[in-house]
Formats: sequence, C-alpha cells, structure tokens
Amino acid sequence: MLVSSSSALPLPDDSSPRRPAWKFRIIALLAGLVVVPCVNSRSAIAAERLKIKLGPIQQSVTVVELETFVKTGEPPSRLRPYTPLFNNDLRLALTRHVQLDPSVSDNLVDDLLQSSSGARILELLEMAIPDSQPEQFETALKLAARQPGGLSLLGFLQAYPADEVTVDASSAIALASQLNLPRWQSHALNSILERELAVETEPFYGSFDPSAEGFETVRQQTLTFRDRERDRSIPVDLYWSRWSSGPLVIISHGFGADRHFLNYIAHHLASHGITVAALEHPGSNVAWLAGITLGEDGSKLSDIMPATEFVDRPQDISFLLDEFERLNQYSSVLGDKLNTRQVTVIGHSLGGFTALALAGAQMNLPHLRQFCEGRSLMGLSPADWLQCSAVDLPDQEYDLRDRRVTQVMAMSPVMGRIFDAESLGQIDVPLIIVSSSQDSITPSVSQQLLPFMALEQDNALLLTAIGATHLSTGDPANLNEALTQNIFLRERRRDETESLRRMLQGFSLSFVKQQTPEASLYQPFLSSAYVQSWSTETLQLRLNSQVPPALRNWLHTAAVPLEQVVAATMPKRKASQDTAYTASIRAFSYAVPLVLFMPPSQLAIAAVQFLRRKKRPERLKRKKYIL
Repeated sequence: MLVSSSSALPLPDDSSPRRPAWKFRIIALLAGLVVVPCVNSRSAIAAERLKIKLGPIQQSVTVVELETFVKTGEPPSRLRPYTPLFNNDLRLALTRHVQLDPSVSDNLVDDLLQSSSGARILELLEMAIPDSQPEQFETALKLAARQPGGLSLLGFLQAYPADEVTVDASSAIALASQLNLPRWQSHALNSILERELAVETEPFYGSFDPSAEGFETVRQQTLTFRDRERDRSIPVDLYWSRWSSGPLVIISHGFGADRHFLNYIAHHLASHGITVAALEHPGSNVAWLAGITLGEDGSKLSDIMPATEFVDRPQDISFLLDEFERLNQYSSVLGDKLNTRQVTVIGHSLGGFTALALAGAQMNLPHLRQFCEGRSLMGLSPADWLQCSAVDLPDQEYDLRDRRVTQVMAMSPVMGRIFDAESLGQIDVPLIIVSSSQDSITPSVSQQLLPFMALEQDNALLLTAIGATHLSTGDPANLNEALTQNIFLRERRRDETESLRRMLQGFSLSFVKQQTPEASLYQPFLSSAYVQSWSTETLQLRLNSQVPPALRNWLHTAAVPLEQVVAATMPKRKASQDTAYTASIRAFSYAVPLVLFMPPSQLAIAAVQFLRRKKRPERLKRKKYIL
C-alpha cells in the first residue's frame, strides 16, 4: 500500500507576488511528474552531474549542488542567471516523496512500460534524456523502486546508471505535458484492463443490427420550460416519430457542454420509435462556462460552478417530467408519446452524476469534505475539483431520487468522491457504467472502476472502452477538432472512435428496449460477445457484470498508489479557517484547457471572457443561486 508524504520544507506563500514564467513552471512540474524512488546510498554507477540543454544554451549542475539547493533554498552561485528556475516549485518537486510497498514496485514499472502507450512514454523519455537507452530507464526505476526511502527526483538521479545525465529542456516540457496525473495512470491501466476484462466468447452473430438506423422518420422540436420557483429556464430538444411508444429517454450533458452532446444517440433511438428529450442545465452548460470571469486569488470553486448545481441538475429533470406529464395528457402532437412512468436517463460526465442521483444515490458531504480539505486544484483531477465545489452545500440530506426513473446509463460519470459505497448501494434500478481508460477528466480508476466495485446489485454492468478518452462518446459534429492536437488533454480522432459510437447506438437501444415486450429480442446485444465484437486496434471494448478478482487486487495495490505517486508531487495548500475548501480560480485555467468544453461556435467569445483576470464591476456580477 502506498501512503503519500512530503518533506518538512515550508510551503511557498500563495500570497507572494512571485509569478514564474510558464516555461519555468512547466519544468518545475516536470520535475514533480517524472517521479522515481530515492535511495539511501549511491549505486555503483550513478549520475553525479545534470546537463541541461535549452536550444543553443547548455548548463551543468551537479547532484550535490541540487542537494544543497534543497537544503538551503539558495541556487549555486555560478548559476545566478538561472535564478527563476531555482524557485520553491522546483525545490518542493525535488523533495516530495511517497512511500511504496516494494512488493508491488516492479509490477508498477512493468505495467507502465508494457502498456499500449508504453512505447510513446519511452520515446518521450529518450527525447528528454538524449543518448540514453530504454534499459537504463527500466533499471533505474526498478532499482530505486525497491528502496525504502520513497519516490523522489533526486532518487532517480542517484539510481540512474550513468555518470552524467543530459536533459533536453524542450523535450522535457513536452514530456511534462504528456505525463499528467490521469494520463500516467491510464497508461498503466490499459494492458491489465485488456487482459483481465476480456471474456472468452464465440464470434457474435446477431439476427439483426441494432446499431443501424431505424425506419421511423425523426421529428425534432426545441421547447423551453420555465421553472419559476427556482428561477431557471430549461431548453429541451425533443426527438420523436409518428409511432413513438415505449419508455421515455432523458439525456443530461456534462459540465460546460450542451444538449447536443449526444445527438447521434438521440436521433438513433428516435428512429426506432423511442421519444428522447435532451435538456440543457443552465447553471453548468456551455453558456454558463463562456460567461465566467476569473476572479482574484482566493476565489472559491463555486465561482466556476455553484454548489447548488448538484441539487438543481436532478431537479431540472424532475421538473421536466412534471411538465411532460401534462403534455402527455393535453398535447395534440405529443399526447401518449411521453411515457413518464418509465424513464431511462443517459448522462455524460456531470450528467452521469445527475443520472445516479435520480436513481437514488445520495451525496455524502462529510465524506467529500474529508477528501477535499486543504487540497490544491493542481493536485486533483478535473472531476475531483468539480466535486469539491459541492462542499459549500448546507449540511442536510438531499434526497433527489425520482421513482419515475427506472433505468440509468452513466457515461464517464463524475462520482468517485461525492458518493461512497453506502450511497451507491441505494441504487436498485438497472445501471450501466461506461468508463474510458484514457479519460484525463474523469479518471477511470477513481471515478468509475472503484465505485463500480462498491455496487452490490445484480443488474449493474460495466462497459469499458480501453483507449478511449473523455469525449470519445460525444457527437463528433459537436466537438472541437483542436482537441485531437492538444498536448495537455488530447482526445481521440473521430475515425478512431467511430466503432465505439456505433456500438453505443446498438447497446443503448437494446438497454431501453428491456422495458418493452421486445426485451428478449434485444437481450443478446447486452452481452460481452456483442460489445467485444466492436473492438478495433485502437479501442478494445469490454462488458462485465463484475470486476475480476485479479483486477480488484491490482486496483487496490497498484493503480490507486500510482495515482497517489504523481499527486504527491503537487503542492498542498492549508485550508482556510472559515471555509471547508477554497482554491484559486487561476489554477483552473492552468489545469484544464478551455477548448476541452467548447464546441467550435463558442470558442471565440468564450476565450476572451474566460481569460480575463479582473472581477466584473459590481453592477454586472452574476446573481448567486441560493438553496
């Protein structure tokens, strides 16, 4: 088991005016991300000197000088021109360490290097440390990992089998962008997920293709419903056909997205005679995100999204179902097409949380506050800091369950901190959890795999897309192509994820059809054989009703510690005296690129508004939502 710890060095004062240039900040981050174990004694051949190259500039520093810098905080006198590099960020990165059980250390290294992305990691390491060999990295990692001292950058230098280590700073910056916390974790995950989640099946042959478009002519209409009691206007896209019948499907989008995110699924279901309503949540949609203006340091996470949105989102859907009940009775066009007695909710990301809350999972705020207390945004995944914005909710029970919701499909759901095992145990309706192994926004281990293991129900399934990213399940027509080239949180290209979306069309239709007389006809498409039949070289698809024992053990002994290894290098911040959790809004723009959430049409105006640093004038401040 891995327990994170840190050095006794004082943390830098967040209120200081120090603002290092972005390159120095990333280099310091690299030092913390490429973490490896420190050793108590030097190996027979160990690095004594570090040579840093940045274009035509080349400068050497000895390991002893780095150790002196760590102790005193003063850079070597001959390196005074490079003082901006020798800052507290680098000092802390060099000294932060974690304790690792030696019995699993070799497995950690092997799983990382032998994963489907291991070759890419080695390629980046070789670029960052020229004139090196993969065997040297593996030797240094394994040698140092067996030592009791813990993980640190200095330990890697002490264990590296060469007298001198040359670091190309430009390549090191690229390496830092590739090895963020969730990405590092996902690399180690892929190989073991492919192996342990695979189910031996015969080749799948269906009597028909549920992923093919249906024969119904799809009608679409946009309606806006006004909830006067909560002062919210809720736009809804309705999809239906002349002969629509059966259950009603509600689609809930994620944070910073909109009601078009799963258009392809809505249209597909409607072509098969299912009525679908894709709504927009006004406190966490793309329009809300575009209107955010960054405040001064010390602002709360609730300035990004109100804590009340965790309550308002499920209530949006319950309100919508109330309105649909009236339309179903009195509308000449939609009458008998809105079956509010049988509702399947499909949610993505924060929409996955929304769906689970409606299915009966109750937020555990004390559990969440314990996790969020005193943490810095830079040490959390985006899913974690988004959940931490809920700590400002008043202490009370929030029963958001709606008995009209009879099935739930949660794609990359935000759920790993705000719910606990007892919360998830309250769900008793059929449930599908969709997890993407290379999701850097809602990391697979903490947000889906471990929570799924806490579910104790026979009607829950885990659908794992190995190699998929956070937006792989979204409609390509509504996503920004720039995301496929973003070096920080890169998304898969649409051609690489086409098979996943085709499979989801057939799978979601078969899931909804389980509440109709055609259930047995569609049951074969809710099988491991069907899901695995859509696997490609890029994406391996798996469906399981339980997490295999070997994977359970690995998740507890290796995958979770691996996440902690990287998180332990991030600076922690002492909690405020009068709030449960506060953090700088500025860190949001450093942690997550804006284009992650924005469809192409929204980027220009959003980028200008989002990157402002001054508060709005008092008269323009946005009205706060109050429970």
